[in-house]
Amino acid sequence: MKALVVGVCLLLLPAGPVSAHIYHYVDRDGVHHFTNTPTDPNYILYMKEESRKSGAGENTIYDSGTYDPIIRKAGARHGLEFSLIKAVIRVESGFNPRAISKKGARGLMQIMPENCQDLSVADPFDPSQNIMAGTLYLKRLLKRYKNKLSLALAAYNAGPTAVDKYKRIPPYKETKAYVRKVMAFYSQYKKV
Repeated sequence: MKALVVGVCLLLLPAGPVSAHIYHYVDRDGVHHFTNTPTDPNYILYMKEESRKSGAGENTIYDSGTYDPIIRKAGARHGLEFSLIKAVIRVESGFNPRAISKKGARGLMQIMPENCQDLSVADPFDPSQNIMAGTLYLKRLLKRYKNKLSLALAAYNAGPTAVDKYKRIPPYKETKAYVRKVMAFYSQYKKV
């Protein structure tokens, strides 16, 4: 009997690493819909989510609800949507307040050390300082690009110099993927 219970439990476990894909479709009114759980046959695969490692590695998605009060405060202060800020944090750091990128960006919204002084950040690993600074920076980029969200997001990822050079999303694979991911999570968080 014990072997049967163990066998049934093993059958219920996922066969490999679990991943969350994002699906998309455009309805007849031109509204874009994104989800990770498609309920309609019109949804098509939009983006494959990379597998997440277990443990506290760099691919771990931390508890995203922890920072919601700070995100709401930053959004109110700088006039940006909660769901947009949260989407940027999700893609930038996976809600890891101690994240450090290969290029040296730090914290939840991945503030570069050279931007800390301009954004009034004493400790980039402090969630409140980091989210306030990242939100202010995103607001500045939106203003710079006349509220064209895709360009502001591209500049957040690749830098304004690259966006100014190409006058569109730069032809960098990483930046194009970054904009798609943020937009998908932005849409997903708007529904919550």
